[in-house]
Amino acid sequence: MKPFLAALFLALASAPALAALSDEIQVYDESINKPGEWGLEVHVNRTPKGRSQPDYPGEITPNRGLRVTPELSYGLTPTVDVGLYTPLLFEALNQSYYAGPKFRAKWLPLQPGEAGGFFAGINWELAMVRKRFEAARNGMEFRPILGYRDSGWAAIVNPVLSYDITQGYREGGMNFSPAVKVSKTLAEGIAGGFEYYADLGKLAHFSPRAEQAHTLYLVTDVDRGPVGINFGIGRGLNAATDKWTVKAILDIPFGH
Repeated sequence: MKPFLAALFLALASAPALAALSDEIQVYDESINKPGEWGLEVHVNRTPKGRSQPDYPGEITPNRGLRVTPELSYGLTPTVDVGLYTPLLFEALNQSYYAGPKFRAKWLPLQPGEAGGFFAGINWELAMVRKRFEAARNGMEFRPILGYRDSGWAAIVNPVLSYDITQGYREGGMNFSPAVKVSKTLAEGIAGGFEYYADLGKLAHFSPRAEQAHTLYLVTDVDRGPVGINFGIGRGLNAATDKWTVKAILDIPFGH
């Protein structure tokens, strides 16, 4: 298992993440709601030190901003669940904003057994975001989910493809934003590891390296009670990335 983890991490670590609206900083895994089950995830992240110069007129930059995004989800079948994101943002001057809705559907046909194993699926998302936060307001995202989990290790890859559907931003085709997670079980219900996020620009023609950005997070996952917690501290690895970001995800199951 260890050689597999090392190869998986190194394959993506060479890929440098330009963030637009950083409302959700997450590597998608095999989690899925059971049929009829509701769930709530609350994504919280703050950028104590980040980009302060706007990329386009009117943009609200992430520097010293706080983002809180509730996500309500519902299980349709054993392999499909759907969700709605409602991103709320609080910027450095204490102004608050609702960024706009995001809808998603997750299909996970290959799921690990109780002892672990491989899993695979895809998540589709439609975003309708205000121009203050993303120049191309409307977009679609296709997030393949590929991973392996056993009692000791987990390794997950999301080679994300996104497409701007707003007129004037479609040139060049899809954007490529790979993400990876490697974690190790430290105790019952507790794991620690790394998450890596990258945005290389257009799939057909990557952005110049100086315009790319990439972030490495040290993360902890706690699943020992009614609320699951993912907590991470991220460090931007070049000048095009926010220097520091702190993030947390609270996973609150509703039941049926």
